[in-house]
Amino acid sequence: MSEQAGSTLTTNRPNSNNLLRRDVRFLGNILGDVLVHQGGHELLEIVEKIREMSKALRAEFLPELYEEFKKVINALNPDIRHQVIRAFAIYFQLINIAEQNHRIRRKRDYECSAGETVQPGSIESAILVLKDQGIAIDEVKSIIEGISLELVMTAHPTEATRRAVLDIHKRIANDVMELDNPNLTYREREKQREKLLNEVFTLWQTDELRDRKPTVIDEVRNGMYYFDETLFDVLPSVYEELERNLDKYYPGERWHVPTYLRFGSWIGGDRDGNPSVTSKVTWETLTLQRELVLQKYEHLLKDLVDQLSFSTNIIEVSDELTASMKLDRELVELRNVEVWRNEKEPYRIKLSYMLEKLSNTLTGSSQRYNNANELKEDLLIIDRSLRHHFADYVADTHIRKFVRQVELFGFHLATLDVRQHSQEHENALTEILANMNIVKDYSSLKEDEKIELLHRLLNDPRPLTSPHFAYTESTRECIDVYHTIYRAQQEFGVNCISSYLISMTQGASDMLEVMLFAKEVGLFRQDTNGQVECTIQAVPLFETIDDLHAAPGIMEQLFALPVYRKSVEVMGNLHEIMLGYSDSNKDGGVVTANWELRVALNAITSAAKKFDVKLKFFHGRGGALGRGGMPLNRSILAQPPHTVGGGIKITEQGEVLSSRYSMKGIAYRSLEQATWALVTAARLAKYPEQEASDTAEWDEISKGISEVAQKKYQDLIFRDPDFMTFFKESTPLPEVGELNIGSRPSKRKGSDRFEDLRAIPWVFAWTQSRYLLPAWYAAGTALEDYVQSGDQEQRLETLRVMYGQFPFFTSLIDNLQMALAKADLLIAKEYADMISDATIRDRIFTQIQEEYVRTSSLILQITGQVDILDNVPVIQESIRLRNPYVDPLSYMQVQLLTELRALRESGEADDPILLREVLLTINGIAAGLRNTG
Repeated sequence: MSEQAGSTLTTNRPNSNNLLRRDVRFLGNILGDVLVHQGGHELLEIVEKIREMSKALRAEFLPELYEEFKKVINALNPDIRHQVIRAFAIYFQLINIAEQNHRIRRKRDYECSAGETVQPGSIESAILVLKDQGIAIDEVKSIIEGISLELVMTAHPTEATRRAVLDIHKRIANDVMELDNPNLTYREREKQREKLLNEVFTLWQTDELRDRKPTVIDEVRNGMYYFDETLFDVLPSVYEELERNLDKYYPGERWHVPTYLRFGSWIGGDRDGNPSVTSKVTWETLTLQRELVLQKYEHLLKDLVDQLSFSTNIIEVSDELTASMKLDRELVELRNVEVWRNEKEPYRIKLSYMLEKLSNTLTGSSQRYNNANELKEDLLIIDRSLRHHFADYVADTHIRKFVRQVELFGFHLATLDVRQHSQEHENALTEILANMNIVKDYSSLKEDEKIELLHRLLNDPRPLTSPHFAYTESTRECIDVYHTIYRAQQEFGVNCISSYLISMTQGASDMLEVMLFAKEVGLFRQDTNGQVECTIQAVPLFETIDDLHAAPGIMEQLFALPVYRKSVEVMGNLHEIMLGYSDSNKDGGVVTANWELRVALNAITSAAKKFDVKLKFFHGRGGALGRGGMPLNRSILAQPPHTVGGGIKITEQGEVLSSRYSMKGIAYRSLEQATWALVTAARLAKYPEQEASDTAEWDEISKGISEVAQKKYQDLIFRDPDFMTFFKESTPLPEVGELNIGSRPSKRKGSDRFEDLRAIPWVFAWTQSRYLLPAWYAAGTALEDYVQSGDQEQRLETLRVMYGQFPFFTSLIDNLQMALAKADLLIAKEYADMISDATIRDRIFTQIQEEYVRTSSLILQITGQVDILDNVPVIQESIRLRNPYVDPLSYMQVQLLTELRALRESGEADDPILLREVLLTINGIAAGLRNTG
């Protein structure tokens, strides 16, 4: 795109954004050069014409311009159309890179100019509040020891960007960042432009679409990319910053913060609805993770060989180091590593033996490290010896971080969660118990009968399976998973897998079934004295509204069972519980899902408190607003403070991974803000600030609003017989399944029922078609009903006070604002026009449109704003400036979908070029909205 195109995203911005404007213009100009080179001036002129018309329509909607705009798009011949789509899509990729770089730049600029000023949302600001409030050092220790956050990568198919493209993005980002170097000469800047031109050319000529669905192992490698590129270095840096500030504000204590922030993964362990995730795949996943982390340690040890050149001609090492080297010589034969020949450089000799033991660990040979603690102990021996001869700075610079990395990543890199649907366990157990003549049809038993039987079998030491039985393939695989977990814990350490998640947990029996399988392979054991050993925990996933209602009772039932309670005691009286944001939203709508999740958090916490059990809540958030998506720090603070005491887990999935963790600076800032939120939440839980006296009343109001919203939502989604027709025909739902962006099927059971449609494509399809319906629908009716059911001005004022003082309601309203701002019903109407039955189209679209207007109006009245998102003008402006570039892709997608579906309805074979163009628009819109599923 031309200089004019490049500058349009940045007009009328504050002077502080000059560098962002420079980068956008610079990248826009380069893309313009690429377009001319690849498609001639004609291509650039068409792209510019479409962009200008789209921008003009956004400035002022004129019917005649609107019709001309659509006519220009519809008149594009396929060759040009293909390139126009890619031009807009790649432009968004470049703008996203520029904006990410600018976030890093803004933080650096702040730190350069702020002097002693503490940045809001930083780790230092959280510790400073503790100090200013006079909180004593012992209480600070208690707060720091009590915080816990695990971020869990998942392979949900919403990350539409290929790994090859991400690699190009990273190179472009680094090259653009170099433009900030004030020492670059004119020639060096020209060389930098040449490098960027080469990268954008490469990007243009790299296929952004996968030619096949990724395998699970492909997804595993994609997840490991973030550990390799950023997290291995960034995570310990966050710990260092927390310790630095604790040293600063609470001196006199040598702080070593316990492990409170770490990453886990579902990739390779999540088998719910994905037949490709087998026990063999899980084992391969763990092996790959080990290979990566040991390679990282090997590089660090080799770096230490270069660094630790200390000579005993000058210094004296500790006796402890000397003794450990003597023991190494006796026990370890150097076969893969050369011994260091200079006897006067003891650290290098010690490191040679450490490298040998690490190499043997990777190959499984003897004379190896049996676990990560043995490597850590060798590092600590070096650390203590360095301090012995006053090389503290070297120890702090090189060894302290390495020790932290071993504590964080062990020999397994990331804890892998296993997840399976509850029905699979029931089916397998039904077969096993029938084979053993224990019960003819376990699945037909009532819930209380199942619980009684399972409890008895858990207390019975006799096995239930036998190698002499021929089980069905699904039952054999179910059993093999548990054998794999047991083997993995022996090989990689118990932390490699510690949670077994159960989708659609609807009764205590679902949990006890998992514990019974665990007992069968040795993950759960009870000796004759009643002593229990347990290295795996069954974790319920409560997903639907009904499941959330049942959750407290289910947990009380379990905690009341002596054998189950013992298993929890072994885990430190800590129990993990997962709450599903996606399915609860799909089931009841955004307002009801948020309310019911809040109620469930409080109710389950109260239930556990009766049994002195602490809870770690696992929040299954997606990247999209309709699936609980929000910034990491906000998602932590959105929880009631008293529910975070046992720690928090949160899923990180889809485009969230690349947007948060592909660049070190952004990854650091995101994790720093998360740490700030954790410390803040822990402080509020320990020292509750004065609560507003109206909280109970506000809860009651919220409950009433939720009930009305749920009815309104379900009237359309579940009770309107034509709704699924409207949804399928007015969104690219069928085509989303053809985009090779995930190994898992988009539907459970392969059925077309709404209930079996996964929440991810549900949200993805509504986002692509610009409705964003799951993120806002029914809120307006519910709010209006409350206001009109009494003194309207007084009730409106109550909602205004709630927005200002009630965190739950504030978060709800602000998330609704974001969704409404990103939605565009004018463009959504274009998608609705694809519906073959005009009566269905007009009736349902009118209903959606009226609800959109109603919701927007109520939110503006509550917030006192003139326009949606006036409270966050940076995001408001970003959406406003992006829309003219997303719009052409949306119009082209509608045209392409219409042509593709007409072909299919006529029974003709698919046009592969047409399908490819549809998929390209899906990628482009995802990049433009920066939000998919």
